Amino acid sequence: MAETPQPEWIPPMLAVLTAERFSQPGWLFEPKLDGERALAWKRGRDVRLWSRNRKLLNEEYPELVAAFEAQRAGAFIADGEIVALDGPVTSFSMLQQRMQVRHPSPALRKRVPVWFYAFDLLYLEGRDLRVLPLTRRKQLLKDGLDFRDPLRYTDHVETEGEAVYEEACRQGWEGIIAKHGASRYVSKRSHDWLKFKCVREQEFVIGGYTDPRGARTGFGALLVGYYESGRLRYAGKVGTGYDTRTLERLAKQLGKLKTSSSPFNGDALPRDAHWVAPKLVAQIGFTEWTGDGKLRHPRFLGLRDDKEPREVTREE
Repeated sequence: MAETPQPEWIPPMLAVLTAERFSQPGWLFEPKLDGERALAWKRGRDVRLWSRNRKLLNEEYPELVAAFEAQRAGAFIADGEIVALDGPVTSFSMLQQRMQVRHPSPALRKRVPVWFYAFDLLYLEGRDLRVLPLTRRKQLLKDGLDFRDPLRYTDHVETEGEAVYEEACRQGWEGIIAKHGASRYVSKRSHDWLKFKCVREQEFVIGGYTDPRGARTGFGALLVGYYESGRLRYAGKVGTGYDTRTLERLAKQLGKLKTSSSPFNGDALPRDAHWVAPKLVAQIGFTEWTGDGKLRHPRFLGLRDDKEPREVTREE
């Protein structure tokens, strides 16, 4: 393989959500990690952690930067997920305590430690690996990097997807990712990577909020939606999943985005709503979609700054 210059940036490969569950030779099955997708880029002493929308994360996760600086490999690009753990399970709500904090204090780093789970290797020592099959890239990843905390290799199981999925759901994981072992790495959403979800959750755009009632502070519920044919469609009110600190912090952010008109396209909207510019993206868990396209029993899980609002669509 001829030497190639190291890319400054590679848009990540994305998985397609599916309701199908299968076991099949040639497929690899990995845990679906509920964290912040990131590319780890290193050239000499220069290390950069990029979010999936190319925001630099070095100041948020200095312990991960230090771990990549210490790698023997001189030049690489690794794909993975930054996570916080609640016991054996990744917790996006715990990671929220780190995602918005630059230069975290030693106390915060100790209270909410983070790990980088690497699952793919795109470039190594002058070689662009994206044209290689996934199985070969994963072997090069395992051999090419030193995996000591806080860096971890993402293991997989071959063929037995249904059994892996059932075990993941029993243990409280978000789900699994099925990947075709022969697939190349492409910078787009691909059916060579599939999401099997145990729980239903996805990103939604915040377009407004309601007033708090009783002793509650900040706001009552968030009004969220998703883009369909270029317009923001209303998906419902999210009134649970907040602690007092989150309510107060979010209320300040919403106050800076207030606008006089609704960003949503049509639909019956709450009369007591306050509208905001659709700049914030929230991760929302829910039980199901109703017949009229609204969320049933939604709950707030956290804010995301690694996805642009216009990219948020309904996952089918």
